[in-house]
Amino acid sequence: MNRIFLVFLLFVSAFVAPAQINYKTETNISYRSSENLDAYMKERCKLDIYFPENVDSFTTVVWFHGGGLTGGEKSIPERLKNRKLAVVTVNYRLSPKVKSPSFIDDAAAAVAWTFKNISKYGGDPKKIVVSGHSAGGYLASMIGLDKHYLAAYGIDANNIQKLVPFSGQMITHFIIRKERGLPDTQPVVDEFAPQFHVRADAPPLYLITGDRELEMLGRYEENAYMARMMKIAGHKNTTLYELDGFNHGGMAEPGFDLLLKILRK
Repeated sequence: MNRIFLVFLLFVSAFVAPAQINYKTETNISYRSSENLDAYMKERCKLDIYFPENVDSFTTVVWFHGGGLTGGEKSIPERLKNRKLAVVTVNYRLSPKVKSPSFIDDAAAAVAWTFKNISKYGGDPKKIVVSGHSAGGYLASMIGLDKHYLAAYGIDANNIQKLVPFSGQMITHFIIRKERGLPDTQPVVDEFAPQFHVRADAPPLYLITGDRELEMLGRYEENAYMARMMKIAGHKNTTLYELDGFNHGGMAEPGFDLLLKILRK
């Protein structure tokens, strides 16, 4: 009788639909809480969070928009919705209203907020992935590799589960070079370059770019050199992807599919 009952339960369970996952979005959360915030910080230092309400210990992707550090607006990427994960999308201060490293510091503050608050939403602070496109990829790389930005907020950058920059600048960002009166074609590698901070103990790094012949200003080659130097430095988890046939802007859509595969690793 017990065996028959067990078979019956297995038969019934095969036809029972899985529980529906509900998602919620909270918008314009301030990730800075100091009394000394100026009006521009109060305007731009905001994030949105999209998360599954009835899933425990989910992964969270912190996503930084592109726009050359001079423009852009936070939004939840459509390809990351309904995936049993949370997305934290971030606005940060922009040039020329601020100078470097203000936007990098904002990125660090937003990631620190995520580490300190994601468990309240049901997420696992050990499963935080930092990503972004173009300028956003640059910010993700800087705060993940130069540990002092997150350390200022009491967070060890090595606690980031994965870094996944999309077409991020790996040399000193061209806006920072512009602040110094240098042209886009003058490469610089200093403390504002992810390449300056190669280290063996960094979080797993997945570098994604568009086609080397279609990317802007040698972006693939910057990432390829970054990958090589990370490996030479002794980093065991650096991977470089080139999306053939896609330019700088167009690589983001297939990049999201690749990001989802990386999250499953």
